[in-house]
Amino acid sequence: MSSGLLPCGFFEFPERTGLPHHREGGDMKLAIGDFWIRDLEVEDGRSITRHADNPRVAQMLRDLFPSPYSLTDALEFILMTNRTEPRAAFAIASDEEAFGVIGFNPGRDVYRFSAEIGYWIGEDYWGQGIMTRAVKAFSDHLFETHDFQRLFAGTFSSNPASGRVLEKAGFVREGIFRSHVTKNGTLLDEHLYARVRPGSSAS
Repeated sequence: MSSGLLPCGFFEFPERTGLPHHREGGDMKLAIGDFWIRDLEVEDGRSITRHADNPRVAQMLRDLFPSPYSLTDALEFILMTNRTEPRAAFAIASDEEAFGVIGFNPGRDVYRFSAEIGYWIGEDYWGQGIMTRAVKAFSDHLFETHDFQRLFAGTFSSNPASGRVLEKAGFVREGIFRSHVTKNGTLLDEHLYARVRPGSSAS
């Protein structure tokens, strides 16, 4: 894709009862230039549907992301997200509308101090640097509010723009899983990017 800002291949929020390494805070509202990362609201359903119901967005995400994308899909996702504690998915929004989502999926067991991040924004907002600012601000926020030592994201080889977003946000490409993804009948590599907490040192 030549558009520059596209989603990485994520969004799955399984049921969970909380994270032992989460530090409680207030409602989410992070400024990213003229835009915001904030809590999802039921009123966001129509705008989320309008921006998500786009094959050019869906082709860069896992098949769990519905395509076509209906208002019912949006409302179910928002309600599920708002039942999850702590909340793990948030709107990327202007003052007028929500036009994307960013979130995290914490690891379990020996991976409990790592988390996967994922994101997408509507095509109308591609190429403006919004996603880079969002990923950087959101990653900083996760390190501040959780005890995560590592954040990571996977991108399809058909989506180099998302890799550039991650690199500009301080992530480093750690490796390539060859022939790891099949999307729309096409076999693809997956590129793994990670950002480690400053000062973190593995033994």
